[in-house]
Amino acid sequence: ANNGKNPKSANKTDVRWLISVFITTFVLSIVFSFISTNSITKLSIFPAILILLLVVLIGIVFDIIGVATTVANEHEFHARASKRISGSKTSVKLIRNSAKVANFCADIVGDICGVLSGAISALIAIKITEKLNMYNKTRQEKEKAIFNQAISMIENEEKEKNTKVLAAENWHHG
Repeated sequence: ANNGKNPKSANKTDVRWLISVFITTFVLSIVFSFISTNSITKLSIFPAILILLLVVLIGIVFDIIGVATTVANEHEFHARASKRISGSKTSVKLIRNSAKVANFCADIVGDICGVLSGAISALIAIKITEKLNMYNKTRQEKEKAIFNQAISMIENEEKEKNTKVLAAENWHHG
């Protein structure tokens, strides 16, 4: 499992990797969360949805990279590297470090994007709710004005009529 390396050296490398992954995940989570929540709250709904789609797309791409490195066959990329095909040497390096690449891409970036997309979705839902609430308040104010106008019309009409039909040009059809 340690490829002929000293077990203590391999253990130190694993501990360093674990600490670096922890710190990277923590810092990225804080930075992305801070930027997204502060920027999303100041945007209208459409740009916020575009940012949500971008975050989801980034998560998907990094998940694809993480899975691809774990299932790729290194021998095929050696053949491509011998033909000097662009990107083949990088591909071999990624495949040789597939556990770390998959951990970073799928577990760190992919999971952060998943959590971030949930937070952005919640902020978008709040924005939509606030907008609908504003429309509802406007409707209630118009309805109250129509009601008061109708009461005023009834009070100013003749008292002998049994049936009253009220209408005004600025009233909503409903």
